[in-house]
Amino acid sequence: MLNKLKQLSEFFLIGVLAIIPIVVVIQVVLLTKRLIEDLFFSVYGSVDSYLFTFMIFAIVLVALSYIGYSIVQSRRSIIISTVDLLMAKIPLLNTVYRISKKVINMFSGSDSDGKKEVVYIEYPKDGLWVPAYVTNRSDEWYVLFVPTSPNPTSGFTVLVHQSKVIKSELNIEEVTSFIVSIGADFPKSEEIAKLPH
Repeated sequence: MLNKLKQLSEFFLIGVLAIIPIVVVIQVVLLTKRLIEDLFFSVYGSVDSYLFTFMIFAIVLVALSYIGYSIVQSRRSIIISTVDLLMAKIPLLNTVYRISKKVINMFSGSDSDGKKEVVYIEYPKDGLWVPAYVTNRSDEWYVLFVPTSPNPTSGFTVLVHQSKVIKSELNIEEVTSFIVSIGADFPKSEEIAKLPH
């Protein structure tokens, strides 16, 4: 009887873990739906016209699509450049805007050369290797963001000499998947052989 209960609890736990990705996707869809509904009814509450509200949403959809198109075609958008210039003139907000833009660019993989570098460092002690995002460089020093599992947006920033890092073939998406999956998804596991031990 005790073995059957133990086996049932194992099956239950495996089932729970199996549906977590589905639950996360459903939560993201519901959150997006709720945000769009709140925005829609906020606009409708101001203008009291469904036609005008739909027109505003259509204009926003076209504008966002145009911004995306112009960024893909010429790597910049006149609208975003104008907002950048305006934000640069507003004290305090310009700092928040600039930093949040850099963080978004880091996680989206946007960079001057189109590729964000990923490296391995020994942390928290010698012989233990963790992946890190290269966020900046200064001469022979790397500024790294070391993400923590399972949330890659939490972590800490460290300064490391270039002699202490090992370059990785992983891209931002792959290393983020590795961190979120708590190591279960490691697309380039052959890299482990390159790490000193």
